[in-house]
Amino acid sequence: MISVHEMADGTIPTWLHRFIKQTGRTINRYKMINEGDEILLGISGGKDSLALTIALALRLKWLPITYKLTAVMINWREYAINSRETAELKKFFRILNIPFEIINAHMFPESFNNSFNCYLCSRNKRRILFEYADKNNITKIALGHHLDDFTETTIMNLCFRGDFSTMKPVQDFFKGKIHIIRPMCEIKESVIHKIVRECDLPVSVFNCPYKEKNLRAKIKPIIQQLSHIDKLTREHIFAAHNFKDDLFVKND
Repeated sequence: MISVHEMADGTIPTWLHRFIKQTGRTINRYKMINEGDEILLGISGGKDSLALTIALALRLKWLPITYKLTAVMINWREYAINSRETAELKKFFRILNIPFEIINAHMFPESFNNSFNCYLCSRNKRRILFEYADKNNITKIALGHHLDDFTETTIMNLCFRGDFSTMKPVQDFFKGKIHIIRPMCEIKESVIHKIVRECDLPVSVFNCPYKEKNLRAKIKPIIQQLSHIDKLTREHIFAAHNFKDDLFVKND
């Protein structure tokens, strides 16, 4: 098991280096990060956001450019992480020399009018991140969505909303004032599972009562079955969105 200290000191095994390089290629392909950018990391405490942190922090060791990372975790009061998990997360970001802040908020705000679903939860988190970014003059927010997330969202939207769409590698909000970037959009979830197995990351489990009942949890095994027929199923679905063409049109 590799410790965060070892990784920060430069002990990066080949397979982990490959993950970081692949994330870097995605960043370059979609022009996600430029020299001098300040990036706000949206941290859940789970495997995805911590793997993203590792990739963005460690690649700075060999990049010819530099950028600044700041991390924020939204901690729902209704299902708050414990003091041990809080201490471990703070230590993790301290070792990587990344400023880290925990924002305590209510998962069920009054504005929801007693209505709740995963979409509203995600929107609420995004609102808090937007407010933090705006207050601190940060224009880019990095989230830990991976290839499986993109694939699952595609199938959910196609089958249940009649719309062939998903998240975007780079998404603009407020007329381009803030951009959400997803540097791991071409990384399979299985790679992130390996990182958790092999690296000593302070992963905290958010005990949300909806996580095993939501639509995404039901779609996941269907994607797995399709990948047994063609192991590149996820990549094919992602490629069908032609994100690079969208980028060309936007930048033209």
